[in-house]
Amino acid sequence: MIAYSAQLLTLNEAQAAPNILDCTIYQDLFAALPYLPDEFVDLLIVDPPYNLRKDFNGAVFQARSPQSYKTWLSSWIPQLSRLLKPNASLYICCDWQSSNAIYEVFSQHFRVRNRITWEREKGRGAKRNWKNASEDIWFGTVGNGYTFNVDAVKLQRRVLAPYRDRAGKPKDWQATEQGKFRATHPSNLWTDISVPFWSMPENTDHPTQKPEKLIAKMILASSNPGDVVFDPFLGSGTTSVVAKKLGRRYVGVEQEKLYCCLAEKRLAIADQHPAIQGYVDGCFWERNVSVGDR
Repeated sequence: MIAYSAQLLTLNEAQAAPNILDCTIYQDLFAALPYLPDEFVDLLIVDPPYNLRKDFNGAVFQARSPQSYKTWLSSWIPQLSRLLKPNASLYICCDWQSSNAIYEVFSQHFRVRNRITWEREKGRGAKRNWKNASEDIWFGTVGNGYTFNVDAVKLQRRVLAPYRDRAGKPKDWQATEQGKFRATHPSNLWTDISVPFWSMPENTDHPTQKPEKLIAKMILASSNPGDVVFDPFLGSGTTSVVAKKLGRRYVGVEQEKLYCCLAEKRLAIADQHPAIQGYVDGCFWERNVSVGDR
């Protein structure tokens, strides 16, 4: 813990971008924001506290009224605009209870492009309601010029009716040892994500940790190698870790020291263990598909 703590930054004066790249900032977001440089971010990924009671290692976020939650969002979302390049893209995560409030504030300051829904299959379910098995991600941009690498985020899906051309060759699919697959264009419905659990190397004690595969889709689609990815609610570091694994620069802000140190620990081993579960050979694969030797 001591070694990782020594690597953390705390800002007390305005910074140029090179001074903070590839760093974890241990600070409350509101304290750090005034010292962050203008227009240094190519891709913003935000996973804020949802409008639920949640204990983040002793820092408790309390549920509030929809209007109060929207007021809280409005206290920091507009401040992020200054940090973004004119061609930057943004993703902000939410659940069904916070989605409307986040959309209202988000759409006031950025151009909303889409709403992604991803299947969050983890959880036991409910006896008196439908199980909450999905979350949303709002995708937006600063302007009309933005990066979207569609070929980088195609999904390999099983082919149930494998068509062949007149010569008998596979048409838009490939045969593997585990079956027939087709590279399909990405949609705004993601059903191939596994939530981190105890046996996955990426799993930490953070209560709302996002899967590396989920973040990888955003980074590959909406940034290029060398671009800067910024996460203002870094948690245990998933955004920074995936950015490093995919050849991007990164900056994260997190107010809990334990989570900052977890992020630094994961970053330290990312070079030796660059794999992202479910992303192999430059392709995303359906959940529960073995993607070993092909």
